[in-house]
Amino acid sequence: MIVEKQALATVRCLWAASMLLAGTASAQTASPQPSPAPQPSTTSPATAAPALQGSSASSAGQRQNVFQGSVPSGNPTGTVLRISIKEAIDRALKYNLGVIESDQDTRAAHAARLRSLNALLPNLSARISSTIEQINLKAFGFNVSIPGFPVIVGPFEIADARAYLSQEIFNWSEIKNWKSATESERASKFTYKNDRDLVVLTAGNSYLLVISDGATVDSIRAQVGTSKALHQRALDQKKAGVIANIDELRARVELQTQQQRLISAQNQLAIDKLTLGRVIGLPSGQEFQLTDSIPYSPLTGITLDEALQRAYVSRADYFGAKAQVRAAELARQAAAAENYPTVSVNTDFGDIGSPNFGSSHETFTFAATLNIPVFQGTRVRADKLQADSVQRQHRAELEDLRGKIDDQVRTAFLNLKSSSDLVAVTKSNIDLASQTLTQAQDRFSAGVTDNIEVVQAQESVAAANQSYISSVYSYNVAKISLAQAIGIAEQSAMQYLGGR
Repeated sequence: MIVEKQALATVRCLWAASMLLAGTASAQTASPQPSPAPQPSTTSPATAAPALQGSSASSAGQRQNVFQGSVPSGNPTGTVLRISIKEAIDRALKYNLGVIESDQDTRAAHAARLRSLNALLPNLSARISSTIEQINLKAFGFNVSIPGFPVIVGPFEIADARAYLSQEIFNWSEIKNWKSATESERASKFTYKNDRDLVVLTAGNSYLLVISDGATVDSIRAQVGTSKALHQRALDQKKAGVIANIDELRARVELQTQQQRLISAQNQLAIDKLTLGRVIGLPSGQEFQLTDSIPYSPLTGITLDEALQRAYVSRADYFGAKAQVRAAELARQAAAAENYPTVSVNTDFGDIGSPNFGSSHETFTFAATLNIPVFQGTRVRADKLQADSVQRQHRAELEDLRGKIDDQVRTAFLNLKSSSDLVAVTKSNIDLASQTLTQAQDRFSAGVTDNIEVVQAQESVAAANQSYISSVYSYNVAKISLAQAIGIAEQSAMQYLGGR
């Protein structure tokens, strides 16, 4: 039990490491991060896997939970769906809450760019009016009475049809603001692409966790069967007077211990299936089965140097961080340009007549304005200072991200190698533990020793099986994490899981 508890803690570190590795970079472009998937219990496949060390901490965990949610589609079918890992990932890319919110963020960024562009476009409108007026000339200062000239004019009717046009001819600040919004929209699109990779990582891990939970249940069920057979043998030997009562009690305790583990493992499997269903957007209450087992398959054909080179040309969050820096630079230039002169025109053209358009005539107005700022208080200075602060912050985040990418790729390779080595060791350990159990059973049957050795050997077999299941799970998660660290999870996750 101590070994299993320690292993549980280490595998929780594994998943936390993989998610932190995935999530750190997205923080640079305000991208949501996925939260770690629910971890297995002491009977889950993760109970014997060691931790993958060295993952960097993430500062953008505020929206992690969105990647654990989804917008379910449809209603339960009443049948059991069979879902492959590819189908699970495809569903997550359509219905996962994280990718949906990220897509809406991209639309909002597009709206902001259109709003900035609007300041540079002409504003054209038209109006038709009909007015009846009566004017008191004394109200306008005509206090002298002139014979034959009325003081009260009207009522009279005026008909007017007119088009109005206003246009900023030159406004350097608005031009720079529009370019800054364009770069921000590009950054949002890169964030969306990076979030899709994070959805692949989250859905893939959830699928692999359910596979491992199922393998754990099968393994413990086999241990329960072995314990039942050994307990029955102990009962028969006790009745024959061959062994003491304590040996039968010890066998019964071992049987019930394995039964407890089986109950816990089955419960954890059900919980993790619920989590997977939420991640990929299945309707509530929909029953499903996994069709893929994803066995151990060595990943070859990629070196550390190749992975590093590819990461810098593939990571969407890295390009998004660059776009954010460029957007901040343009925003600073826009703030400085608030002191620049601006040129605008306003014109109207129409037809006006009284009492109607039958006696109308064309009229127009044209005005060109040169506005030269002379003193605007401290507003421009404050805008420049704020924009410069944002620019320096984004530039520092970009440099930090560049270092983190190197760290994440190297960490992913270290995790991949260590988990691969663990698979080989734990597989060998299963054979050794099984041989130990067989010899302990033979010694107990021959009366050479009591069944303490048998119980201890059973525990060793259980721990060895758990370690192997957890190691395979860890290795497969490490492969998806490597794909995400390089920036190709959506394109290559299936290829990496297949070892190609």
